[in-house]
Amino acid sequence: MRRNLRARRRAPGSSAAKADDPLPTFSPRTLVQKNAQDTSAAYSTLLRNELLGEARASAAGLSPSKPPGFGNAGAFGSENGASAGAGATRRYSHSASPPRNLFRFKTDAGSVASLRTPPESPYALSPVGTDVPFGTGAGGYHRRAPRKIARSPFKVLDAPALQDDFYLNLVDWSSHNVLAVGLGTCVYLWSACTSRVTKLCDLGPGDSVCSVAWTPRGTYLAVGTNQGETQIWDANKCKKVRVMGGHRTRVGALAWSSSTLSSGSRDRNILQRDVRAPEPFTGKLVGHKSEVCGLKWSYDDRELASGGNDNQLFVWSANSQHPVLRYGDHTAAVKAIAWSPHQHGLLASGGGTADRCIRFWNTATDTALSCVDTGSQVCNLVWSKNVNELVSTHGYSQNQIVVWRYPTMSKLATLTGHTLRVLYLAISPDGQTVVTGAGDETLRFWNVFPGPKSDPKLHENAAWGHGRTHIR
Repeated sequence: MRRNLRARRRAPGSSAAKADDPLPTFSPRTLVQKNAQDTSAAYSTLLRNELLGEARASAAGLSPSKPPGFGNAGAFGSENGASAGAGATRRYSHSASPPRNLFRFKTDAGSVASLRTPPESPYALSPVGTDVPFGTGAGGYHRRAPRKIARSPFKVLDAPALQDDFYLNLVDWSSHNVLAVGLGTCVYLWSACTSRVTKLCDLGPGDSVCSVAWTPRGTYLAVGTNQGETQIWDANKCKKVRVMGGHRTRVGALAWSSSTLSSGSRDRNILQRDVRAPEPFTGKLVGHKSEVCGLKWSYDDRELASGGNDNQLFVWSANSQHPVLRYGDHTAAVKAIAWSPHQHGLLASGGGTADRCIRFWNTATDTALSCVDTGSQVCNLVWSKNVNELVSTHGYSQNQIVVWRYPTMSKLATLTGHTLRVLYLAISPDGQTVVTGAGDETLRFWNVFPGPKSDPKLHENAAWGHGRTHIR
């Protein structure tokens, strides 16, 4: 009976035979080696994903294994583990498969903006651990958003009797943040810090103001008159300290270089005046064939640029009696002149109604650089000292103000509001604000440039009240 029972237990196909089959056994060393191999394979795969971009490779021991015959990861469907078809089997070494974005900060693939925005997580430590391609924002450079420029002036001053004359220069802004404006026979000073208006002088009924220009230190103001005089006024004391003659008719352009004052007149001459010398002028520059309406010294005080109603642009050295450079490409009067504070020898000039162009010159190499047709009369130009941009003001026929980026000369903003030619332009000492004047008898203040990176205190102290006020 024992023999029959033993035979019955071992009969093939019986459940008892299966129950007696020995279970597979593993030694402790075998288990340790297997776990180490699985961990090493998983770590190697994840490291390759991070460094080599093998995002679609499955991590050993963490993601489903592909059965033979499946050619790519797409056969398994999406990342959330949906099955691709009946009969497809999976083997997991863990209960759930992590997303392939492990160690990566997720971005919205459907959003274009996400390709331009760096990840905001404070834990982004890896320089290669982003889903964003290099060169599109987060993985490469940060694309700078365009600067917003207000399309409306933040302050308007009424300026009665501001002349509508292209050849005059009646507005200038001092380094002490005081605006000088010539109105008829008078000069008024407006403090941007206190909004206080001071009447500096009155030339009387037989004369009128044709130009104003502050000294570099902002303590004295030069005034050019219709009678051909050049007067020097102490702004603090409201006192005339000197009168210099030499011109036969009106003085419409003035420019300072340290203690030297250059004056341009309708008599076609430019006089050099050293205000320390007793003589009314120390030199005469002859070359223009018509009224001199534009004068600007370079920032290093080595070159003087002059423009005239003869359509000519001349460049003079500090000690020359004749122009060292002559540019005759403009086809109308050249009043708008500006030296770049960013590049030595870079000069910009603008032509009148028949020309409408802004031209750029390299005076160091005597080279014409570029030309832009603005579509209307160019009245003034001024460079920003904080960024490589400039502002132009215009007359016939659009009366606009344009902010340009140099050297591409792309338009950053077009500002409108004046109803007549924008004949006058000055820039604040902090380089952020420009003031424009027109024959519509208004002065308008515009924030067009970014402030200095180092110290914006001057602009913070200014009393920029909104609204409309009178300058006298």
